[in-house]
Parts: sequence; structure tokens; C-alpha cells
Amino acid sequence: MGIIPEIIYEDQALLVCRKPAGIPVQTARTGQQDMVSLLKNYRAAQKEEPQVYVLHRLDQPVEGIMVFAKQKEAAASLSRQIQQKTVDKYYYALVEGALNPPEGTLTDYLLRDGKSNTSRVVSEETKGAKQAVLSYKVKQAAKGRSLVEIRLETGRHHQIRVQMARAGHPLTGDKKYNPDCSDGYLPIGLCSVKLSFRHPSTGEKRTYSIEPKGEAFQAFFSEI
Repeated sequence: MGIIPEIIYEDQALLVCRKPAGIPVQTARTGQQDMVSLLKNYRAAQKEEPQVYVLHRLDQPVEGIMVFAKQKEAAASLSRQIQQKTVDKYYYALVEGALNPPEGTLTDYLLRDGKSNTSRVVSEETKGAKQAVLSYKVKQAAKGRSLVEIRLETGRHHQIRVQMARAGHPLTGDKKYNPDCSDGYLPIGLCSVKLSFRHPSTGEKRTYSIEPKGEAFQAFFSEI
């Protein structure tokens, strides 16, 4: 039996749901479940046309809230909002160390390496470099780690993971960018916790939020 997606909100135009950690948004690998196939199966079980439009993405190891369109017109509206940067995306990141100052903005230029599926900070003049901006605020700190709320101003490949590592505070459990992450480490401490956008049919401002369920977060919360 396949995974049943956790639906947070649904109407004729869109689906808001939680993506579990470890499930890709969309994959070409035969036999591997992804959010698109799970939601198509869900819609088919509801006797609906099994069409799902992908509007944004989360890395496979990252959990969090996502919105998918059920109609072409809704997809176009939400895609415009994302392009115009009027969709607000907030994350919780569990990072190593204590941030000083406890809130601020990080601005870097990132270059993606498709072969290794990684990104790195480079100079502004580097060919192919893209500006990456995020704002952060420490929510809690305990035992050498900090729970940080992050608002993305741009949506770059592995942006939060790369920028926080560059700032000296790599994410707990991040096997790509945390040099102290051992094989026995907890899964990555990153969760998309809040989305705000205008409903494509009514124009009403909608905000949806969740609490992280990941092991790294649960371990941290049990310590404070």
C-alpha cells in the first residue's frame, strides 16, 4: 500500500499538503514514489481527473508544506506569484552553533554543479552565479544548536543549506554541506513550515502552516 499524502487544504483549484522527508517532489526513477504520483493516485481515488501541476520544489530529504495546482489556470496564477516573489516561504532550520547576531540577512552568489548536485558560494562576477538572499531569526537555542526561522527572498538550489554552512552554521544532519555530519547523524533539520499566497480564484490572501515532525527537530525539542 502506498503512502497516503497528508492534505492540509483542498478545493477545486489547489492542494496544500505536507511532503514527508525522503520523498522526492518528482522523479524519473522507475518504481520510486514521489509527491506527484501520490497526489495523482489520491485524486484518482476521489474519482477526479488525476492532474497535478508542480509549482515549486523541496529537496528530497526535506519535509514541509507545499502547494500544487489542480487546474491549468490556477497553476498559471500561482506560478506568476512565485515569479513575482509575492509568495512567502518560511522554513525552520536546525543549525550548529549560536548565531550572532541572532537575526539578520544573508546575501551570497551561488553556482550550481549539476554533476555533483551541489551548489557553492562564488564571487558575483562568476559566470552562471545567481544571487541568493534570505533573512533569519533565531527562535530557540540549546546544547550547541539553534532553531532558526528563515524567510527565502530567492529560491536557489540548496540555498538555505549552502548559505547557512557558509555562515559557519551548517544544518544538523546535512550530509552534503555539514563536514561534521556522520553516517549515524539524524536526518536533515530543515522543514518548510509556512506558505502565504493569494488564492488563484478569489485573490484572497491565504496562509498555511505546519509543525516539523522530523527526528532532528523532535530530538531538539525534547532537550529544551
